[in-house]
Amino acid sequence: MGTTYWWMLAGMAIVTYLPRMVPLTFLDGKELPPIISGVLRNIPYAVLGALIFPAILFVQEGNILFGIIGAATAFLIAFLGGGVMSVVLGTIGVLAIYGLFI
Repeated sequence: MGTTYWWMLAGMAIVTYLPRMVPLTFLDGKELPPIISGVLRNIPYAVLGALIFPAILFVQEGNILFGIIGAATAFLIAFLGGGVMSVVLGTIGVLAIYGLFI
């Protein structure tokens, strides 16, 4: 392994460490404004949606309805207050039944 590898490894370590270290160091004990706090609280949901949505469209090649039915089922169960396991198992159940009829 050459020195390029070690420099790249060190660079990746610094880039991942800084975003974690800076808030802990400079914002320790300080209260963020409510608008910034709200935005930061919703980032994981936005990222999760951006990662999952394309997979919904291509879950079964040639049958986009399969993904749409699965997404609608998951959204409905989650909207009605189901937990993560209820959403996953309910969606699998609905798609298993739908799969029998296509």
